[in-house]
Amino acid sequence: MPTPRPLSPSDYKPVIARVDHWWGGRPMQALLPRLFFEHFRRTSFAVGASDAIEAFLIGFVSQTDSRIAYIHFVGVDPARRGGGLGRMLYEHFFDVVRALGCEEAHSITSPANSGSIAFHRKMGFELEPGTGQVDGVPVQLHHAGPGQHRVRFRKMIVAA
Repeated sequence: MPTPRPLSPSDYKPVIARVDHWWGGRPMQALLPRLFFEHFRRTSFAVGASDAIEAFLIGFVSQTDSRIAYIHFVGVDPARRGGGLGRMLYEHFFDVVRALGCEEAHSITSPANSGSIAFHRKMGFELEPGTGQVDGVPVQLHHAGPGQHRVRFRKMIVAA
């Protein structure tokens, strides 16, 4: 299994060039401003060289509550899915933020992204209660703007 490396500003263009394709043509680039590649390097990682990125994770420690880490965006090349890269990136992130004093990790996804919901559950995340439901899944209604409902996840990451 390859080792994650810190994300770098030179990864921005290659990731942006791939991300919409990795999401089946859905426009995702707007969720990845360059600032993540420049200012969140201590807690954001990639697998593969810049010209051949196989997977990446963008995360950070909350500025509001330093016990909470947040996973903002994760991408895995569709040709590499199911091989453990996502799990490896999450576990690496947990190790890094745990060493920084974090006790829990949070993340969100769209209720339509059943693969992401299943992955988070498999990784031990709990679905947080919502203000509504979509297809039987609790969601925070209008979390990302009008009509933009999100499934919210939480996982305790403190060492046992």
